[in-house]
Amino acid sequence: MSAVATTLPGGRLHLQHGPIDVIARAWGEVEAVRAAYRAACDAFHGLLEALCAELSLLRRPLPAPRPGGPVAQRMHEAALPFATAAFVTPMAAVAGAVADHLLAAMRAAAPLARAYVNDGGDIALHLDPAQSFRCGIVADLTAPGLDAVAAIRAEDRIGGIATSGRATKGSGGRSFSLGIADAVTVLARDAATADVAATLIANAVDLPGHPAVRRVPACDLDPDSDLGSRAVTVGLGPLTGDEIAAALDRGVTEAERFRARGLIAAAILFLRGERRVVGPAPLALAA
Repeated sequence: MSAVATTLPGGRLHLQHGPIDVIARAWGEVEAVRAAYRAACDAFHGLLEALCAELSLLRRPLPAPRPGGPVAQRMHEAALPFATAAFVTPMAAVAGAVADHLLAAMRAAAPLARAYVNDGGDIALHLDPAQSFRCGIVADLTAPGLDAVAAIRAEDRIGGIATSGRATKGSGGRSFSLGIADAVTVLARDAATADVAATLIANAVDLPGHPAVRRVPACDLDPDSDLGSRAVTVGLGPLTGDEIAAALDRGVTEAERFRARGLIAAAILFLRGERRVVGPAPLALAA
């Protein structure tokens, strides 16, 4: 199947090729928006093939040799700062890196007041001064309504939002989670960094050895998974309030560690109806 580009209602651009499914939107002069969308289409052409050509390297745990392609390099660079204390491969950044790459192409082609590229829920953002976005956050994709809202201003210097967890991955999703978080949403300087951080924070929301957590080796679900034989979560039974709090505490500790290193700006963690917010109030993560 070849790459497909279509225009959607509301002035949005839809790009799809294999597992990559992108919605982009730009605001600006009419000709600038058209130029940006042409640039996104050009950047999307051949993107999946280039990633597949380096897949064996991208599935290797970091540190590993630097890949050659532009998206693969974004993946490598985003994941590398996290590799000092955790198992991570560049694949943890794939959706965010694709979004960043397409947004960079759009911005290079024309001046835009605002723009976003949403790759399956991992979003790259651009805001000119005095511009803002309000982004809805959903912890459970099967339930209606928003669980929180991130009000992002240009001065917050947030360029990416990403979400990971059991409710967004695993069965029916594009990858797996080692933890038990329903969802973890991260705000960071770019989408690739947010993607990696959300994955690792969601992994940290956990109760190791707890009988209510059902796990299987990732390779049993997907022989090509970059997680190999590591146990991924496929089911979660009843938990007490104290157990939920303990699991969230582990994730908050990881998120605070990343924030102290300047890797993320904020995060919101969800588990069984409870939530924790990490980061400064001006980002307005609130229900």
